[in-house]
Amino acid sequence: MLMRSKLFVPASRPDLFAKAAAGPADALSFDLEDAVPAARKAEARETLAAYLREPSPCAGKVVVVRVNALGTELFAADLEAVALPRTDLINLPMVEEPTAVVEAASRLERLDATGHIRLLVNIETPRALRRAADLACAHPRVAGLQVGYADLLEPCGIDRVDEAALGQIRVAVRLAAAEAGLPAYDGAFAAVKEPEAFRAECEAARRHGFAGKTCIHPSQVNLANAAFLPSPDEVRWSRRILAAAAEAETRGLGAILVEGRMIDPPFLARARAVMALAELHAGTGTR
Repeated sequence: MLMRSKLFVPASRPDLFAKAAAGPADALSFDLEDAVPAARKAEARETLAAYLREPSPCAGKVVVVRVNALGTELFAADLEAVALPRTDLINLPMVEEPTAVVEAASRLERLDATGHIRLLVNIETPRALRRAADLACAHPRVAGLQVGYADLLEPCGIDRVDEAALGQIRVAVRLAAAEAGLPAYDGAFAAVKEPEAFRAECEAARRHGFAGKTCIHPSQVNLANAAFLPSPDEVRWSRRILAAAAEAETRGLGAILVEGRMIDPPFLARARAVMALAELHAGTGTR
Protein backbone atom coordinates (compact mmCIF):
# COMPACT_ATOMS: atom_id res chain seq x y z
CA MET A 1 0.00 0.00 0.00
CA LEU A 2 1.77 3.13 -1.25
CA MET A 3 0.80 6.02 1.01
CA ARG A 4 3.56 8.60 0.80
CA SER A 5 0.98 11.38 0.84
CA LYS A 6 -2.42 11.26 2.55
CA LEU A 7 -4.53 14.31 1.72
CA PHE A 8 -7.09 15.39 4.30
CA VAL A 9 -10.57 16.02 2.87
CA PRO A 10 -13.42 17.20 5.15
CA ALA A 11 -16.39 14.89 4.61
CA SER A 12 -18.63 17.96 4.82
CA ARG A 13 -17.05 19.39 1.65
CA PRO A 14 -18.28 17.25 -1.27
CA ASP A 15 -17.21 20.06 -3.60
CA LEU A 16 -13.61 18.99 -2.88
CA PHE A 17 -14.05 15.24 -3.44
CA ALA A 18 -13.54 15.06 -7.21
CA LYS A 19 -10.69 17.57 -7.19
CA ALA A 20 -8.86 15.62 -4.50
CA ALA A 21 -9.44 12.33 -6.35
CA ALA A 22 -7.97 13.82 -9.52
CA GLY A 23 -4.84 15.07 -7.75
CA PRO A 24 -1.49 13.38 -7.11
CA ALA A 25 -2.05 12.18 -3.53
CA ASP A 26 -1.52 8.46 -2.96
CA ALA A 27 -4.32 8.41 -0.39
CA LEU A 28 -7.36 10.49 0.48
CA SER A 29 -8.32 10.78 4.14
CA PHE A 30 -11.97 11.76 4.41
CA ASP A 31 -12.56 13.27 7.83
CA LEU A 32 -15.72 12.82 9.87
CA GLU A 33 -14.09 13.98 13.10
CA ASP A 34 -12.42 17.34 13.80
CA ALA A 35 -13.02 18.89 10.38
CA VAL A 36 -16.82 18.54 10.67
CA PRO A 37 -18.91 20.70 13.03
CA ALA A 38 -21.12 18.77 15.43
CA ALA A 39 -24.29 20.02 13.76
CA ARG A 40 -23.19 18.60 10.40
CA LYS A 41 -21.88 15.18 11.46
CA ALA A 42 -24.87 13.18 10.22
CA GLU A 43 -25.03 15.11 6.96
CA ALA A 44 -21.31 14.61 6.31
CA ARG A 45 -21.57 10.89 7.07
CA GLU A 46 -24.41 10.43 4.59
CA THR A 47 -22.66 12.54 1.95
CA LEU A 48 -19.44 10.56 2.20
CA ALA A 49 -21.19 7.18 2.19
CA ALA A 50 -23.11 8.15 -0.96
CA TYR A 51 -19.89 9.23 -2.65
CA LEU A 52 -18.07 6.01 -1.77
CA ARG A 53 -20.93 4.01 -3.28
CA GLU A 54 -20.53 5.73 -6.65
CA PRO A 55 -18.91 3.76 -9.50
CA SER A 56 -15.11 3.92 -9.15
CA PRO A 57 -14.77 6.84 -6.73
CA CYS A 58 -11.15 7.81 -6.04
CA ALA A 59 -9.83 5.40 -8.67
CA GLY A 60 -6.23 4.47 -7.96
CA LYS A 61 -6.24 6.00 -4.47
CA VAL A 62 -6.04 4.48 -1.04
CA VAL A 63 -9.26 5.55 0.70
CA VAL A 64 -9.02 6.36 4.40
CA VAL A 65 -11.90 7.52 6.59
CA ARG A 66 -11.22 9.12 9.96
CA VAL A 67 -14.26 8.30 12.07
CA ASN A 68 -15.24 9.82 15.38
CA ALA A 69 -13.63 8.21 18.39
CA LEU A 70 -14.70 4.89 19.83
CA GLY A 71 -16.70 5.70 22.94
CA THR A 72 -18.55 8.59 21.34
CA GLU A 73 -22.16 8.19 20.25
CA LEU A 74 -21.03 8.82 16.66
CA PHE A 75 -18.60 5.94 16.24
CA ALA A 76 -21.03 3.11 15.49
CA ALA A 77 -22.99 5.14 12.95
CA ASP A 78 -19.77 6.31 11.26
CA LEU A 79 -18.40 2.79 10.98
CA GLU A 80 -21.62 1.31 9.66
CA ALA A 81 -21.94 4.05 7.03
CA VAL A 82 -18.40 3.89 5.61
CA ALA A 83 -17.47 0.19 5.95
CA LEU A 84 -17.88 -0.14 2.20
CA PRO A 85 -15.95 -2.03 -0.49
CA ARG A 86 -14.20 1.18 -1.59
CA THR A 87 -12.86 1.95 1.88
CA ASP A 88 -9.35 0.69 2.58
CA LEU A 89 -8.58 2.06 6.03
CA ILE A 90 -10.56 3.26 9.03
CA ASN A 91 -8.51 5.85 10.90
CA LEU A 92 -9.10 5.51 14.66
CA PRO A 93 -8.53 8.73 16.63
CA MET A 94 -7.81 9.08 20.35
CA VAL A 95 -7.05 5.40 20.93
CA GLU A 96 -5.26 4.60 24.19
CA GLU A 97 -5.99 0.96 25.02
CA PRO A 98 -5.42 -2.24 23.02
CA THR A 99 -8.90 -3.35 24.08
CA ALA A 100 -10.32 -0.38 22.16
CA VAL A 101 -8.52 -1.50 19.02
CA VAL A 102 -9.87 -5.02 19.48
CA GLU A 103 -13.40 -3.69 19.96
CA ALA A 104 -13.17 -1.52 16.84
CA ALA A 105 -11.82 -4.48 14.84
CA SER A 106 -14.60 -6.75 16.14
CA ARG A 107 -17.26 -4.27 15.10
CA LEU A 108 -15.60 -3.90 11.72
CA GLU A 109 -15.54 -7.66 11.19
CA ARG A 110 -19.32 -7.75 11.45
CA LEU A 111 -19.51 -5.21 8.62
CA ASP A 112 -16.58 -6.40 6.48
CA ALA A 113 -16.32 -10.17 6.44
CA THR A 114 -13.69 -10.04 3.69
CA GLY A 115 -11.09 -8.52 5.99
CA HIS A 116 -10.22 -5.92 3.35
CA ILE A 117 -10.76 -2.85 5.53
CA ARG A 118 -8.00 -2.33 8.05
CA LEU A 119 -7.28 0.10 10.88
CA LEU A 120 -4.88 3.04 10.97
CA VAL A 121 -4.35 3.85 14.65
CA ASN A 122 -3.56 7.39 15.77
CA ILE A 123 -0.93 8.03 18.43
CA GLU A 124 -2.02 11.38 19.81
CA THR A 125 -1.99 11.21 23.61
CA PRO A 126 0.82 10.57 26.09
CA ARG A 127 -0.76 7.25 27.10
CA ALA A 128 -1.08 6.18 23.47
CA LEU A 129 2.58 7.01 22.89
CA ARG A 130 3.59 4.96 25.94
CA ARG A 131 1.47 2.00 24.75
CA ALA A 132 2.10 2.39 21.02
CA ALA A 133 3.57 -1.09 20.54
CA ASP A 134 0.62 -2.68 22.36
CA LEU A 135 -1.76 -0.77 20.08
CA ALA A 136 0.14 -1.83 16.97
CA CYS A 137 0.08 -5.48 18.02
CA ALA A 138 -3.51 -5.48 19.29
CA HIS A 139 -5.19 -7.01 16.22
CA PRO A 140 -4.31 -8.25 12.70
CA ARG A 141 -6.57 -5.56 11.23
CA VAL A 142 -4.13 -2.85 12.33
CA ALA A 143 -2.31 -1.60 9.23
CA GLY A 144 -0.11 1.08 10.77
CA LEU A 145 0.39 3.85 13.31
CA GLN A 146 0.04 7.55 12.67
CA VAL A 147 1.27 10.47 14.78
CA GLY A 148 -1.20 13.20 15.73
CA TYR A 149 1.03 16.08 16.77
CA ALA A 150 -1.52 18.71 17.78
CA ASP A 151 -3.39 16.57 20.28
CA LEU A 152 -0.18 15.07 21.58
CA LEU A 153 1.93 18.21 21.99
CA GLU A 154 -0.32 21.21 22.54
CA PRO A 155 -1.83 20.15 25.90
CA CYS A 156 1.69 19.45 27.17
CA GLY A 157 3.08 22.82 26.11
CA ILE A 158 5.68 21.19 23.85
CA ASP A 159 6.78 23.32 20.91
CA ARG A 160 5.51 21.82 17.64
CA VAL A 161 8.72 22.75 15.82
CA ASP A 162 11.17 21.40 18.41
CA GLU A 163 13.12 18.85 16.38
CA ALA A 164 14.42 17.05 19.46
CA ALA A 165 10.86 16.41 20.66
CA LEU A 166 9.62 15.42 17.20
CA GLY A 167 12.56 13.09 16.67
CA GLN A 168 11.99 11.32 19.98
CA ILE A 169 8.29 10.85 19.20
CA ARG A 170 8.96 9.56 15.69
CA VAL A 171 11.55 7.04 16.75
CA ALA A 172 9.28 5.75 19.53
CA VAL A 173 6.33 5.39 17.16
CA ARG A 174 8.41 3.85 14.37
CA LEU A 175 9.90 1.22 16.67
CA ALA A 176 6.47 0.46 18.10
CA ALA A 177 5.06 -0.05 14.61
CA ALA A 178 8.09 -2.14 13.66
CA GLU A 179 7.40 -4.49 16.57
CA ALA A 180 4.20 -5.44 14.74
CA GLY A 181 5.85 -5.37 11.31
CA LEU A 182 3.83 -2.29 10.32
CA PRO A 183 4.58 1.12 8.79
CA ALA A 184 4.32 4.45 10.58
CA TYR A 185 3.00 7.69 9.10
CA ASP A 186 3.88 11.23 10.11
CA GLY A 187 1.33 13.80 11.23
CA ALA A 188 0.14 17.03 9.65
CA PHE A 189 2.15 20.22 9.22
CA ALA A 190 -0.20 23.18 9.58
CA ALA A 191 1.96 25.96 8.07
CA VAL A 192 0.84 25.50 4.46
CA LYS A 193 2.73 28.61 3.31
CA GLU A 194 6.08 27.20 4.47
CA PRO A 195 6.87 24.55 1.84
CA GLU A 196 10.56 24.29 2.67
CA ALA A 197 9.81 23.62 6.33
CA PHE A 198 7.27 20.99 5.26
CA ARG A 199 9.83 19.38 2.96
CA ALA A 200 12.39 19.34 5.77
CA GLU A 201 9.90 17.68 8.11
CA CYS A 202 9.10 15.04 5.48
CA GLU A 203 12.79 14.31 5.01
CA ALA A 204 13.33 14.04 8.76
CA ALA A 205 10.38 11.65 9.05
CA ARG A 206 11.77 9.50 6.28
CA ARG A 207 15.16 9.35 8.02
CA HIS A 208 13.26 8.08 11.04
CA GLY A 209 11.78 5.27 8.96
CA PHE A 210 8.33 6.69 8.27
CA ALA A 211 6.46 5.70 5.12
CA GLY A 212 4.46 8.87 4.46
CA LYS A 213 2.86 12.01 5.79
CA THR A 214 -0.53 13.62 6.22
CA CYS A 215 -1.10 16.62 3.96
CA ILE A 216 -3.67 19.27 4.82
CA HIS A 217 -3.32 21.20 1.56
CA PRO A 218 -2.85 20.03 -2.05
CA SER A 219 0.36 22.10 -2.30
CA GLN A 220 2.02 19.70 0.15
CA VAL A 221 1.27 16.51 -1.78
CA ASN A 222 4.04 16.51 -4.39
CA LEU A 223 6.61 17.43 -1.74
CA ALA A 224 5.60 14.42 0.35
CA ASN A 225 5.52 12.11 -2.67
CA ALA A 226 9.09 13.04 -3.55
CA ALA A 227 10.40 12.90 0.01
CA PHE A 228 9.18 9.38 0.78
CA LEU A 229 10.68 7.67 -2.25
CA PRO A 230 14.14 6.08 -2.26
CA SER A 231 16.72 8.29 -3.89
CA PRO A 232 18.48 7.07 -7.08
CA ASP A 233 21.62 6.49 -5.01
CA GLU A 234 19.68 4.33 -2.53
CA VAL A 235 18.20 2.28 -5.36
CA ARG A 236 21.61 1.78 -6.99
CA TRP A 237 23.21 0.76 -3.68
CA SER A 238 20.37 -1.65 -2.90
CA ARG A 239 20.65 -3.26 -6.33
CA ARG A 240 24.39 -3.66 -5.77
CA ILE A 241 23.84 -5.32 -2.40
CA LEU A 242 21.23 -7.74 -3.72
CA ALA A 243 23.33 -8.64 -6.75
CA ALA A 244 26.32 -9.34 -4.53
CA ALA A 245 24.16 -11.43 -2.19
CA ALA A 246 22.82 -13.48 -5.10
CA GLU A 247 26.34 -14.08 -6.41
CA ALA A 248 27.59 -15.09 -2.96
CA GLU A 249 24.73 -17.56 -2.60
CA THR A 250 25.54 -19.26 -5.91
CA ARG A 251 29.16 -19.58 -4.81
CA GLY A 252 28.23 -20.87 -1.39
CA LEU A 253 29.74 -17.90 0.41
CA GLY A 254 28.34 -16.56 3.70
CA ALA A 255 30.05 -13.21 4.09
CA ILE A 256 29.36 -10.41 1.60
CA LEU A 257 31.67 -7.47 1.05
CA VAL A 258 30.27 -4.66 -1.12
CA GLU A 259 32.50 -1.71 -1.95
CA GLY A 260 34.51 -2.33 1.18
CA ARG A 261 31.49 -2.68 3.49
CA MET A 262 30.51 -5.88 5.24
CA ILE A 263 26.86 -6.70 4.50
CA ASP A 264 24.81 -8.91 6.81
CA PRO A 265 21.09 -9.76 7.08
CA PRO A 266 19.84 -6.36 8.37
CA PHE A 267 21.42 -4.62 5.36
CA LEU A 268 19.91 -7.18 3.01
CA ALA A 269 16.48 -6.65 4.55
CA ARG A 270 16.81 -2.91 4.09
CA ALA A 271 17.92 -3.32 0.46
CA ARG A 272 14.91 -5.53 -0.27
CA ALA A 273 12.60 -2.96 1.33
CA VAL A 274 14.07 -0.14 -0.76
CA MET A 275 13.64 -2.10 -3.98
CA ALA A 276 10.11 -3.14 -3.05
CA LEU A 277 9.14 0.49 -2.52
CA ALA A 278 10.79 1.58 -5.77
CA GLU A 279 9.02 -1.19 -7.68
CA LEU A 280 5.67 -0.41 -6.04
CA HIS A 281 5.98 3.21 -7.11
CA ALA A 282 6.97 2.19 -10.65
CA GLY A 283 3.98 -0.13 -10.79
CA THR A 284 1.53 2.61 -9.83
CA GLY A 285 2.99 5.10 -12.28
CA THR A 286 4.51 8.46 -11.41
CA ARG A 287 1.81 10.82 -10.19
